Formats: sequence, structure tokens, C-alpha cells
Amino acid sequence: MMRIAGMAGNRGRNLLNIADRQPGGAELAVVLTNDPAAPVLEAAAERGIPTEVVPLEDGMDRRDHERAVNEALSEYEFDLVCLDGYMRILSDTFLEAQPTTLNVHPSLLPAFPGTDAWGDALEADVSVTGCTVHVVTDATDEDGEVLESEVDAGPIVTQEPIPVYEGDDAESLKERVLYEGEFRAYPRAVKWFAEGAVDVDEDAGEVTVDTDLPGEDGGLPSRRVVSSDRVDTLRYGENPHQDAAVYADYTCDEASVVHADQLNEGAKALSYNNYNDADGALNLIKEFDEPAAAVIKHTNPAGCATADTLAEAYEKALSTDPMSAFGGIVSLNRECDAATAELVVDSFKEVVVAPGYTDGALEILREKENLRVLDVGELGDEPSERFTEKPLVGGRLVQERDRQSISVDDLEVVTEREPTDEELESMVFAWQTLKHVKSNGILFADGTETVGVGMGQVSRVDAVRLAAMKADEHAEGKDAEGAVMASDAFFPFPDGIEEAAEAGIEAVIQPGGSVNDEDVIEAADEHGMAMAFTGQRSFRHD
Repeated sequence: MMRIAGMAGNRGRNLLNIADRQPGGAELAVVLTNDPAAPVLEAAAERGIPTEVVPLEDGMDRRDHERAVNEALSEYEFDLVCLDGYMRILSDTFLEAQPTTLNVHPSLLPAFPGTDAWGDALEADVSVTGCTVHVVTDATDEDGEVLESEVDAGPIVTQEPIPVYEGDDAESLKERVLYEGEFRAYPRAVKWFAEGAVDVDEDAGEVTVDTDLPGEDGGLPSRRVVSSDRVDTLRYGENPHQDAAVYADYTCDEASVVHADQLNEGAKALSYNNYNDADGALNLIKEFDEPAAAVIKHTNPAGCATADTLAEAYEKALSTDPMSAFGGIVSLNRECDAATAELVVDSFKEVVVAPGYTDGALEILREKENLRVLDVGELGDEPSERFTEKPLVGGRLVQERDRQSISVDDLEVVTEREPTDEELESMVFAWQTLKHVKSNGILFADGTETVGVGMGQVSRVDAVRLAAMKADEHAEGKDAEGAVMASDAFFPFPDGIEEAAEAGIEAVIQPGGSVNDEDVIEAADEHGMAMAFTGQRSFRHD
């Protein structure tokens, strides 16, 4: 267990935060101050932490005081020294006698190294400041006099950016840097030291943090820093009572609706929901090499298809559920031509997303006053963004994007009847589309077009019923008879297969892996269905 000697001049809020959180199991062995009236003394005592006071007495020079501090600390065992508002520049008299000493400074060093970092940041009119945890190095000359150029110049361990808002003053910025910046950065640095992940090379002026070892933790970084710039303030969020904005990461090379050009001047700007739906629509059509089109509603596919031409693909996608497509988002993986544009404007849509438009297509699409037309540019071959994240209250979840892609050769046929070549092709199409349906998700497909989608159900059998209802009541010119069913997770019971058979399904693709797989396979055999296992599921909960 790592033990810390904390040194504070006033409240010692960072030290108390570390004591309460015990990052990496670290604990405070002692808190020392040079001010007998410092509030940190009482707060430390309440936590059962020993305290020491070493006042700066008359006639004491810097080195004399540090010798007295060393003497006071000699009664305690500790592995790390953490300063917090300790308003004394330390010399080699202290630093060479003690373990590594850390300090936190309220700016992104080397910017604003002085004692008024908040005011300096505001005066410089920067948009971002923050805090820096660094190793304390000797900033004095042979006589113990301060070398201003050496203050706060030690090797940096970690930093935390904090935005500067319009209307900020020194006090409001100071509070935010402390509670949103220092309260994150300092415990993080202590945790790294406690875990033995830090190597300090003071001669080279470098700190190495070895927490991201190749092959460990799936390559997920121990520290995820994402910087983005606000592009625009939106009218509102998901609902009118919620404020919202869109931010951009300008290092992203992948086709993105955030960076897309809006080609119809005068149309209203994208809403929060438009951005969310358009992003989902774009991610779906990136799955296919053939001409593909999709219609998205509330981030779920209302329909998707591939075909020999883009217009044909869109027509097949739309006919899956034209009623739900009203007010939806259209995505295309080819340059939009006039024939496709004519079909798009035939009913109300919010947004069209494509990697380009012909002049004829733009002329048609611009006739719709508030149809937002987004050009995302070249789609590219490989996604550049490896991770996705979901904010939680108090943190965030980070995972790799679901980039799985299956082929016919990946499927394990488990039923007595082998699927036909056409059914195998439909299985692969259905699986790649199903990845973009909210769980529990069921998708019916005929060839390479959807005929019914059941999404977001808490029961898998209800998702089957919903897909069957959509195919029976909403699809135009097609139905579930003879179609393939895809399920994003295994069937826990045969009831889903029974419902599918009643709807006319003749082949099934699913992950497999249920304790009741044998019963499910038996049900499929009884109905003459072909069934294949993928060996991997495809949940999408957001």
C-alpha cells in the first residue's frame, strides 16, 4: 500500500479528496502545514490522519525551514509527497531527502505558471485552461534564492483540460479548475504511482506512465482524453426543454455527419435528433459494397436494401415500412442521382445523407424547402474511429465499435435442412443490417431487402411478433412468406421459432449458445426450416 505525506498551506482540499478516494489504495500517512491555523489540520484530524505543523519562525531561511520539515516527517513512513497549496518553493534540501514530490498547478503548463493562473488565463482570453500534475524540481540557486524560470517546470505527469466560459471570472474559473480538473487529475496521478506504473527521469525531464501495455485489456487505454470543439448550439436536445450543442473532433478522417456539407442553403439547421439519426443511418449503409439505401427512424432502420441500382435499393428499403418512413432519414452509399432523388421527395423526409449528389439530384432535392441535404464525401474502406462511448452519470462507458462482418463461410448450419444459396445470401444481408437495430432485435429479409423489423423489445418473442406484424400490415408489395429471420441474440425458448413459422419464415440466422439450443433446433426441424448459427451476437442497446 502506498503511503503519502501531504503538505498543504490552507484547506488542503486536494489532499482530503485523495484521502477520501484512496486512489490505487493509497492513504495519507501525515499532513504537514506551516500554518498553525490552516483548516486542513482539523479536517485531517477528523479523518484520523496524523498532522504536523512546522511554522516559518523568525530568522529561518529556506533551507533551515526545510530541515525542520524533514525532521518532522522523519517519524513517518511514506512513498510519495503530495503538495496542495503549499506556498513554499522547495529546494534540494527537501527534494533530495524525500521521495518523489508532486504538485498540482491550476493551468495547462507551461502556460500561466505564476501564482495567478486563473486571472492570467482570463486576461489571455483563452478558450481552454486546466490543471497540471507535475514532479517538483529544485527551483532555487546555491543561495536558496528562487529562480522564477524554474518554478513549476518539473516533468508533467498528467493534465486535465477545462473550458473557459463566457462570463467566467477568476473565482468561478478557479472553482471549476479545482472540482472538475484537479479532483480528477491528482487522484489519477496518485493511482498511477500506487500501481507502480510511473517512471520519473528527472535528468531527462520526462515521466513515463506504463499503463497501456500491448495486448492487455483489449487495447483499451487506461486514460481516455477526448478533445472537441463546439460547432453549433442546437435549437434544443431530444426534447424542447433540453439545451444541446454539437461538438466536432477535427482529427476524425472518417465520413461523418458532423463534418458533412449541407448543400441546401436556407433549410433549417440539423436538430439533436437529426444528428443522432443521420449518424445511425450513415453507419448502416457503410456496411455494404453494393448500392445500398436505408431509411432510419429514431436510430432504427425502418427499411434497408441493396440492389443493382441506387434507385432500386431505395425503393425496396422504403417499401418495407413507408408509414414509419414518414419524417425519417435517408442514407445512401453511392452518389445520389436524379432517379433516386425523385423517389426520396415523393414523401416527407427530414434529411438525406450521401457521398455526393449529381446536379440533377440536387435540383430535385432543393425543391423541398426543409429537406436537409448532407454530403459526407468519400465513405472510405475502413472506419478510423476505433472506440465509441456512452456518458454515464459520474463516468462513461467505452467500447470498440461493432465491426464484425460475417460471410457464408462463417455460418454453422445446425438443422436437417441446408439453406439454399439465396437464403445464405439473405442471412448475411440480414445479419449486417440487424447490427443497427436496437435490441432485442429481429429482422425479416427476402433476398437483400428488409420485409419487417422488430426492434427494442424486452421479449425476443415479442420482437418476432412485431417484425411479423410490420411485414403483414406495413410492407408494400412483399411479406414474410419464405423470408429469412435474423435474431441479434440466441432464442432462449422455441416460442420465437413457432411465431416465425406462423409468419411464413423458412430460414433463421442467430448466434446460438442457449442452454435450450437443442429444443430450438428441434422446433426448426419440425417446421422444415433451415437454421445457421453465427457464434457471435450483435446487441445494440443505444
